[in-house]
Amino acid sequence: MAVPSFKTGAPFPVIARMTFGVYGAIIPALIRGIIAVGWYGIQTWLASNALVILVLKIWPVLEPWANATQHGLLGLSYVGWLAFLTIWGLQTLVFWNGMDAIRHFIDWAGPVIYGLMALLDIWLLSKTGWHLSFQIFTPHQPVSLIAHAFGIINAMALILAFFAPIILNFGDFSRYGTSMQSINRGNFWGLPFNFLAFSCLTLVTIALTLPVFGHMIFDPVETAVRTTSLGTAIIGVITIVTATIGINISANFVSAAFDFSNMAPHLLSWRKGGLIAAIGAILFTPWNLYARPELIHLTLDVLGTFITPLIGIILSDYYLIKKQTIITDDLYSSDQRNIYWYRSGFNPVALLSLFISTGCGALFIFLPALASMRNFSCLFGFAIGILAHTLLSSFLPHQYKLRQPTA
Repeated sequence: MAVPSFKTGAPFPVIARMTFGVYGAIIPALIRGIIAVGWYGIQTWLASNALVILVLKIWPVLEPWANATQHGLLGLSYVGWLAFLTIWGLQTLVFWNGMDAIRHFIDWAGPVIYGLMALLDIWLLSKTGWHLSFQIFTPHQPVSLIAHAFGIINAMALILAFFAPIILNFGDFSRYGTSMQSINRGNFWGLPFNFLAFSCLTLVTIALTLPVFGHMIFDPVETAVRTTSLGTAIIGVITIVTATIGINISANFVSAAFDFSNMAPHLLSWRKGGLIAAIGAILFTPWNLYARPELIHLTLDVLGTFITPLIGIILSDYYLIKKQTIITDDLYSSDQRNIYWYRSGFNPVALLSLFISTGCGALFIFLPALASMRNFSCLFGFAIGILAHTLLSSFLPHQYKLRQPTA
């Protein structure tokens, strides 16, 4: 997803015009925007919970005001609203200062998170007498080779599902790259290396919670607030909030801003699009959605079935159908003679491919017989998106007007 945006300097909603048409691209942009707003609201609220817990640890007298049934509005307590709007405001402030501010924030947030996590682990180690054991992760019963392999594949599928929105959004950032070599180098250090290093640090933290607190704690918020040291609790909460803001802005806020501004570029600037996304996150009231876990899983699973098919369709269109040829000028033109006009501005082949691939992915969500394979729906959606778009484009070829590519 990085290459077409890097070559043209265009964000995802504009690149999508290459595949879906100059007007049809509104559909994938709207899908991505809705998903981004949903996740943006959820992650903002989850980060605000850490702030609420810290506030109550410092000022226990505010406990009644943290109870939504006694003092609340729209299902959220007054303390919860204060924490939510604080995190919401911090993210909006970083976003409003532009892409340079976002890049600088992410640049320093990463090392800060590592440093704070290391301090938390040092405190936990001091409480264990500087002893660390990973025996707690050893299974109590022997695991067969097949079950072990299935577990690894399942974990890989979950990791792909986690990174799928970031992969889809990556063109919004690669367009600012200086070279593909620097982008690839940044991807290596920022994704596999960083992911592995932080996962190891997280495992150390989890392993240390057992001897310190008597049971394993997987929630970093709980780990932070369970510490007897107020300073350690503050460090833990700052780590969580900083990590959430960095991920939330890059994975959700920026993409939603581009998507909504693309709906009416003559009326909505990038900042206005971001403001719409931020307000939408409040109207989403994620705390009410979280009150019914089955509803939030269903909503996000259904929306998530659109992500990997979109990646598959756009990649197959760029690499297999158009052979890495893209006419930059036509991406910004609604002239009926332009190559991306297709039929009235819509590419029926891409839209049909999206319908087929998302429909197949939805089967894993709604069919009980396929429930055990739900985690693999993203892989199937990606593969079917590529297959459907490639085959349909071969059977229903579009007669492109031969022109010299500009990118």
